[in-house]
Amino acid sequence: MGKGFDLGGLLKQAQELQRRIAAAQEAIGERVVEGSAGGGMVTVRVSGKLELQAVHVDPTLLEAPDREMLQDLIVAAVNDGIRRAQAVVAEEMGKLTGGLGLKLPGLG
Repeated sequence: MGKGFDLGGLLKQAQELQRRIAAAQEAIGERVVEGSAGGGMVTVRVSGKLELQAVHVDPTLLEAPDREMLQDLIVAAVNDGIRRAQAVVAEEMGKLTGGLGLKLPGLG
C-alpha cells in the first residue's frame, strides 16, 4: 500500500489554524483606525471589531452650524473608518491564511 491520507495530521493543522485565527481576531479587534471627512473636519475612531469608538467634530463646524452638512460629514467619516478597519482585518487575515482563498465567516 502507498502512503495513506493523514487525517490526524490534517485535523491537527486545522485546529492550529483555528487557534491562530481566534488569536488574530482578538488582536485585530484591539486595533483602532481613524476615518475622516471634510478634509479632517470630522474624524472618527473605529476598532477592528468595526465598532465606532469616538467622533471628533472641528469646533469651526459648530460656529455656524449647518445640520445637514454636519450629518453628511459624520456619515462619510464613519464609512471611511469602517472601510479602513475592514481593510486592516482583510490584510491581517490574509497574512494568517497565507492567501489560501479562505472566506471566513463574519469577515466579509
